[in-house]
Amino acid sequence: MAYVVSAKWTAKEGEAEKVAEAIKKLAGPSRQEPGILLYQPHRDPENPNVFYLYEQYVDADAYQAHIDSKHFQEYAFGDAIPRLESREREFYETMDV
Repeated sequence: MAYVVSAKWTAKEGEAEKVAEAIKKLAGPSRQEPGILLYQPHRDPENPNVFYLYEQYVDADAYQAHIDSKHFQEYAFGDAIPRLESREREFYETMDV
């Protein structure tokens, strides 16, 4: 089973392009983490202020390592997240079927 994170980020008015840039910088190093299975950012075509991030990790510890990583601290906490109007996260585990 994989540990799944579903995140919805809504940028403050006028901040969407800066958030998009930060996500682009975050994606590459995130995809190189040893515990990552999938890291896929999305952008709402009807509302460009809204971003959706779908992530799969080998386990919850791998997700915590992602949060603790230098690139997450720099590009997410240090750049994108302060530019957000809202940030929602949900956590799941894949089903073994």
